[in-house]
Parts: sequence; structure tokens; C-alpha cells
Amino acid sequence: MMMDEEFKRLAQEIVKKIDRKLRSSIKKDFVKLGRSVGLGADGTTTKYIDKIAEDVAIKTIKKSGDSVNLLSEEVGFIDNHAKYTFILDPVDGTRNAFRGIPFFSVSLAIGKKSLHDVSYGIVKNVSTGDVFLAEKQHGAYLNNNRIIIPNVFAPEPLVSVSIGKNKGLVPEEILKDHVIRCYGSASLEMCLVAIGGLDGYVVHRPYLRVTDIAAATLVVRESGGFVSDSWGKPLNMPLNLDERCGVIAAGNKDFIEKVRRID
Repeated sequence: MMMDEEFKRLAQEIVKKIDRKLRSSIKKDFVKLGRSVGLGADGTTTKYIDKIAEDVAIKTIKKSGDSVNLLSEEVGFIDNHAKYTFILDPVDGTRNAFRGIPFFSVSLAIGKKSLHDVSYGIVKNVSTGDVFLAEKQHGAYLNNNRIIIPNVFAPEPLVSVSIGKNKGLVPEEILKDHVIRCYGSASLEMCLVAIGGLDGYVVHRPYLRVTDIAAATLVVRESGGFVSDSWGKPLNMPLNLDERCGVIAAGNKDFIEKVRRID
């Protein structure tokens, strides 16, 4: 069953307006983007760029008159007692954005209670304008073209690995047998897996929130790929900011089995 068109249109409108605001701010107020303006609901520092993007979403939802809840990194959970929750990362790759690195996105998904029931997702690469979109049981798309993960063996697999502080959690097999990258935007890196640009994406430490990955998880799964937790089990998370997780995204289960945690 397809989601009501009004909610999909609202999600698309929010992403477009945030994208427009970010592009304008980069041109006019770039020096402000990295300034700290408080603490978000998740306990981390809120940057100016995150705040202005999130404000666009809140204003757009209020103006629409549609009844939806909002879960976002800065404001937390806005409960409007609605059927659907919009899961928003207004700027995924904040550090990239305010340092001028052209690799960050707007990520928005629609769900109810958990990652498993997310039924619609959009990830927009602000720097390139590319739009990844997925609808549950209806496929994944890049710029309106259907995407399916290529079933081609790469002689030198290219994998994005977020090492962070817990270097000991990264399996030696990854470092030894793969070409390693790390780009700094979980949603975009997972979407690169969905089009075969990356053979895998690995974050073993419990770092990511559902707002980071809700839309991209649907993109990967609808393109024929797999998203697991660090131990290789299909990833599911409640729609809140309390839980953090590790993630493995790949085009095949063999990769997940090879790099999963065994401790």
C-alpha cells in the first residue's frame, strides 16, 4: 500500500526548502555556519547551519496544516499525536558543510514507530543536487532513475569505514583487503553503496542515530542491498534519539558476514 501523496509532497517540499536555505546561507553567511548556538535534544552542540535548516522544516510543517510528528537532532521529538513521524537530519555532514567540504546532505524519512516501518525516504546531496528517493516495496531512485546495486565483483573492493576513537573495533580483514575511504556523511555514503559507488559502509562503534540513517537505510534496501547492525543482524531502531548504533551496509550478505563484529 502506497503512502498518502500529501505526506510525500510535504517531505519533498521540506527537502527542497532546506536545500535552498543551505545554498543561500553558504553564499551569504558562510562564516556563521560553524558557530555553536546551543545544545540539541541529543546532547550535542548545535551549529548555526543545523538550526537554520531545522527551522525551515518546522515552519514548513506548521504552514502545511498536515498532522505529522517530527523527530530531528536539534529539537528532538515534536509530538503532534499523528500517524506518521518525519525523521529528519537537516544537515548530515555538518562538519563538512561548515568547513567547505562539498559532501553533505538533507535526509528525511517517514515512519511510525521504528526503522522497519519507514516507508519513504529522501536523501539530497546539497553540493551536487542529486536526489536519492525510496519508497517501501516500490524501489529506489537516483534523480528519478531506478537504481539496483550492481552484482559485480570488485577486484579491489572500495569501502567507507568510520574508524573514530575505537580503532580496535575495525576488523583487520577490512584494513588489509579493501581500499578504505571515509567521507563524513552517513546518509550519502550509504546511498553510494546503493549505486555501487562503494562496496560497503562500516561503522562498528555505536555512534549513529536513527535520524542519520533512516532514509538511507530504505534506499539501500530498496536497491537490493542489506543494512545490518555491527553484529550482522538486520538493523532496526526505535524512532527516538536515545539509541545509537553501528551499521554495516552492503550489496551482499557475504560482505556483512566477513566484517561483522564477533565479540
